[in-house]
Amino acid sequence: MKRLIHILCLSLLIGAGQAHAEDQVLGWQKFKVKDAQKDRPIEGLVWYPAENDARVKRIQSNGVWVGVDAAKKATPLEGQRPFVVLSHGLYGNERNQNWLAEALVTKGYIVASLSHPGTSSWLRDTGDARQLWERPRDVSRVISHLLDDDTFAPRIDPKNIFMGGHSLGGWTAVWLAGGRYDGDKVKTDCAADPSELICKIGDTWRIAKTEEDIVSMEQDLSDPRIKAIAVFDLGGTQTFAPETLSTIKTPLLVIGAPKPSMGSLDLDRESRALIASLPKDNVRYIEPTSLTHFDFLGVCTDRGMDILENEVPGDGELCEGGTDERIADHALISDAVISFFADP
Repeated sequence: MKRLIHILCLSLLIGAGQAHAEDQVLGWQKFKVKDAQKDRPIEGLVWYPAENDARVKRIQSNGVWVGVDAAKKATPLEGQRPFVVLSHGLYGNERNQNWLAEALVTKGYIVASLSHPGTSSWLRDTGDARQLWERPRDVSRVISHLLDDDTFAPRIDPKNIFMGGHSLGGWTAVWLAGGRYDGDKVKTDCAADPSELICKIGDTWRIAKTEEDIVSMEQDLSDPRIKAIAVFDLGGTQTFAPETLSTIKTPLLVIGAPKPSMGSLDLDRESRALIASLPKDNVRYIEPTSLTHFDFLGVCTDRGMDILENEVPGDGELCEGGTDERIADHALISDAVISFFADP
């Protein structure tokens, strides 16, 4: 009965965003978190259902990426709506999942995407990267900021806050759900096999190399405001203490990407290992055979693969499969996420 009531309530919220579908557009604007943590500025984008009162144009497009059609600073539609925060992967950015933001907004959601200092495309300071515990805090800070924003606070339903993350963003998502870093486990695993990706990254960024940093990494940074979480082909599962994964209460949708590609992760050590450690009644898992690790990025142009390959040999695989295949994969992912958030 409670689940039925939840579905009906969320349907009403989403319906409010679709009531004038013929008139609404995809609105967007930039945000900058305003809080006490001045040493780590967080910026990003808010995507939302908007009045058709501003010019719609193609944004975030170039020779490689298709981009999306949106109206900058268009007036947000009235009414409370479910809210999603998206976290990018290693050296990604706030634009990486603009396609998912567009799909969610079409269904009535408000979406925030951010760039994490230290691990984003244009913010690669190794000192910031070392402080990986700040990643989940970044997400929580974005939630707090927009819940206090004059424009968006009245339009966000605080009882329907969700989160999604890709790759390192998926690792961030599990931390927000209640997973906790286990320094002793990582030390033991890396002593046994230093070639593991988590060990190489840990050494390069000097992660958890001091007692103070270990304490920061092992703290509980779960956010109870987040109702459900979508995890997209995460990396770093083996860094979590198994006992913290087994007690996670936040519902999780985990999507693994099994198709071999340049960025392929070992699913037996990552997504499959994660779901094996989670409470069985609290997780949904899908592993579509067509998905590669980079299918969670934007849609590539017909020339995208060649451009990337010419710039850096091997990078063309970011666009593997071509435009049509990625559009189809995005539809599959979006449908799974929207269905899950409606009934977690």
